[in-house]
Amino acid sequence: MPDYGQLALISMIVHLAFIIVTWWALQALNIDKWIKAGKVIQARVLLILLTIAIGSMVSNFFLDYLLWSQQLPSLF
Repeated sequence: MPDYGQLALISMIVHLAFIIVTWWALQALNIDKWIKAGKVIQARVLLILLTIAIGSMVSNFFLDYLLWSQQLPSLF
């Protein structure tokens, strides 16, 4: 029986790490020219939501790949 507590902790750490990396990477974009005047708050919210979406997708891929690699020995 796997230890669900450790798996939950690893998943939380990986999700947060990839969200932070995604936020850092999105800061390289110059989105100022796409923002309408007076809509800075909406642009920040969109950037935060985009960061969470991309970071979650990448971390889910990473965690799935990790799980699959651990399940490979049961194939043989």
